[in-house]
Amino acid sequence: MKILGEELGEIGRWYIALPPLLLIGFLIGLFFLAAAGQSRLNTANERVHDSQLRQQALSEFIALISDAESGQRGYLLTGESSYLQPYTEAVAKVEAALDRVHEAYGGDDDSREFQELRILTGKKLGELEDTLALFKKRGTTPAVNVVRTDVGKRTMDEISRIVGDMRLAEAHELAAATEQWQADFQVSRWVSAAGVILNIGLVLLATRLVYGDMRRRARQAINLRDQKQELEREVDERTRELTALSTHLQGVSEQEKSALSRELHDELGGLLVAARMDLSWLQQRLPTSDPAIEQRFKRIHESLSSGVDLKRRVVEELRPTLLDNMGLFTALRWQFKETCRRAGLRCTETIPDSEPKFNPDAAIGVFRIAQEALTNILKHAEAKSADLVIGIDRDTFVLRVSDDGKGIPPNRLQTITSHGLASMRHRITALGGSWDVRSPSSGGTIVTAVIPLPRMLGGEPA
Repeated sequence: MKILGEELGEIGRWYIALPPLLLIGFLIGLFFLAAAGQSRLNTANERVHDSQLRQQALSEFIALISDAESGQRGYLLTGESSYLQPYTEAVAKVEAALDRVHEAYGGDDDSREFQELRILTGKKLGELEDTLALFKKRGTTPAVNVVRTDVGKRTMDEISRIVGDMRLAEAHELAAATEQWQADFQVSRWVSAAGVILNIGLVLLATRLVYGDMRRRARQAINLRDQKQELEREVDERTRELTALSTHLQGVSEQEKSALSRELHDELGGLLVAARMDLSWLQQRLPTSDPAIEQRFKRIHESLSSGVDLKRRVVEELRPTLLDNMGLFTALRWQFKETCRRAGLRCTETIPDSEPKFNPDAAIGVFRIAQEALTNILKHAEAKSADLVIGIDRDTFVLRVSDDGKGIPPNRLQTITSHGLASMRHRITALGGSWDVRSPSSGGTIVTAVIPLPRMLGGEPA
């Protein structure tokens, strides 16, 4: 959040956090509103359902009363027992229908209408039963005369009135419940519509914020890319400068070694040769039979000879005269054989017989690469044999130095930091070539340098 605040200002934190908080709060509020609306709809549905149940119970009750009266009168008028069956069935169901009415109204025993209805129902059923008993005892005429009186009609009219009033009240209740349900449904629709609109607004706001963040990230990515390219350009420039400096320093070093080797060869060599000549002259002019003096003369001759040999080795190490006088291949043969002779290694070289005219700087560079490879074999490889292979294939010069030593562990092949190997790598890179150092599973180490032949034959290497 601190990063966002730094990038977007003091309100950056709220700028990012406010839309999710609003969305969460709105969703919670919408949930409770929807729950309240659903509860109101459920209440209205229950009112409608209860009203419909009460109307159905009242309709069933009044229908049974009417069926009982019609069946009784049909039986009295015709005397056919088929009319008595509907009467009997209706009378058997009236009490149950009245109980259902009572349950539909919640079992309220204090209701005046229900108490009157129960009394009138009992009275009506008693009147019908009495009329049937009279019919069975005295015949049709007395029973029909009782029916023609208005006693039964008044009871039936009162029952119809009460049921009608109750049905009318239920009709009003149903209408009110339906209206309430429609109102609650409309409110729920408006709440849902408002929720959808607000959701769309929040989505648009979130989209805008995300789009703005994407644009900001895109600008940052572009800036980072530009900075990376600038850094890479600076690194390449510094690398080229360091490479040029290293190449220049190596060239200066080779020049100094060459000058020093000439100085040693000309000055120190001349001094040592002159000293030997003077010693030989003195030994001839001052003959002596003293064994001690003869021993001293012999020791001085040996010391001067050793000095000449040391001078020769130092001069060859600094700047091989064979390289300048006889060429690269001859110098490599001598260097390889001399190194193997001093170290007691079995050596095998494979070098072409004919040698192109190499550029002097390229020749000394390849010579130093082979020299460093041989030095690493003597220092680290613990090898018993070594091989030197030089190949020229069209436009490619290949130098390969291998041994049968302990090799380089695989985990160190990618992290070689030896100054000698770094020097070899730089010399090969300066000649425009590539190199490879690997240790095969059979053991040993193989160093391979691949250099474009035109860079070996051309002018000053880059």
